[in-house]
Amino acid sequence: MNADLGYPEPWQPRPRGREKLQEALKIGSPKRNKRLQTGWEGFFPYYAGFPELFVREILDSAKLRPDAVVLDPWNGSGTTTYAASQLGLKSIGIDLNPVMIIVARARLLPPSEADHLRPLAATILSHLRASPVTPADGDPLLAWFQPSAAKVVRSIEQNIRRSLVGSMTKSPDGIHLDRISGTAATLYVALFAACRHLAVSLRSSNPTWIKLPKADDDRLDPTAYAIAHQFAENVRGMSKALAAKQEAEESSGAEFTAGSSTIQLSDTATMALAEGSIDFVLTSPPYCTRIDYTAATRVELAVLAPLLKVKPRDLGRQMIGSVQVPSGPIEIDESWGTTCSTFLAALKQHPSKASGGYYYKTHLDYFDKIARSLGRVSQTLKPGGRAVFVVQDSYYKEIHNDLPRILAEMGVLQGLSFSGQEDFHLRSMSDINPGRKTYKRPMGATESVLCFTKPD
Repeated sequence: MNADLGYPEPWQPRPRGREKLQEALKIGSPKRNKRLQTGWEGFFPYYAGFPELFVREILDSAKLRPDAVVLDPWNGSGTTTYAASQLGLKSIGIDLNPVMIIVARARLLPPSEADHLRPLAATILSHLRASPVTPADGDPLLAWFQPSAAKVVRSIEQNIRRSLVGSMTKSPDGIHLDRISGTAATLYVALFAACRHLAVSLRSSNPTWIKLPKADDDRLDPTAYAIAHQFAENVRGMSKALAAKQEAEESSGAEFTAGSSTIQLSDTATMALAEGSIDFVLTSPPYCTRIDYTAATRVELAVLAPLLKVKPRDLGRQMIGSVQVPSGPIEIDESWGTTCSTFLAALKQHPSKASGGYYYKTHLDYFDKIARSLGRVSQTLKPGGRAVFVVQDSYYKEIHNDLPRILAEMGVLQGLSFSGQEDFHLRSMSDINPGRKTYKRPMGATESVLCFTKPD
């Protein structure tokens, strides 16, 4: 028995903890189901995360007080904050990616705003000829689009900015994206979706990835009509879906009051939340699977370029799971747990190229950031508060990276009490990598729902 962590070795969830977990919280599969992404939800198909139904069932079964505060420190596209809002709960969503801040704020747009979207889009498009914008030298849109097409995309973006980004969002040090209105965010999402639709020829087998054109002549060159039409169609669809949502709420006959939600652009390890201010945490940290979450949204980051305070490459370095080598040395810390230390030692000693150099350093960076973030999450929880993490395992070559076990150990070492887990087997994107056949390892991955409480 490991007295420090309070679970048996070899590590496994204690049956009594699992029974208690199942009695307290209704935990379904965290795997996203495309068939459920319809209507309003269909406009937020960003990779990773979990389905709204998964969040709603957990929060509903948690029997939280009306004044409880729900936190998602890796809020992504905003499933947790949206579901909490629908249940009338106060919520806070944190994310470091500016694109996800925009998406999460758009998702919270009240249905009462449905009728405003199409007239606003029509006004924005009417200004295209009257006030066209020539992209500046180095505009990141030029990496994807020919100058004539980039001119149209940038003109739409600037007209959104001029029409809907006001003085409360602007400041001497730049644009505060976490203050942007839901309406402006929704129109930005419509423009994001238009650019992704027009870039369909650049999609790869990885659903997160849109390839950069190999040569200038390969850049996208849609007509001004095609760009404007796609943007307008997206806005029309969003307006229709939001109106249908409002009709459904009204026809149910039940009184509905959305909970207040705050979306913050911040690093989870340094988020500005008071200690003991959070009742419930529901989140999915970035997996240790070498998915570059910044690169996955680089088209959207190109659209947002005039609003950003940080360059995409610098943002990528800050992200958990960065594929860039950290700028300074990092040492393994005791708070990472024995499983993490054992995995890192095996990775460092692996005979494959760059294992002991590049890959070892990027994994150190990942675990350093995730451990500091877990410590901050633990500090924000109230005594008796609960936390639920969705985590997926992976492999480095043939070495099992048991991230659920690692995070369970980290959570305990950061002052949380582990109360059980549920495992779900699923297909993994790594299975499509031809290189995986070189190493013996099972197909698929295990996605685990880890539950913790903060001791009184």
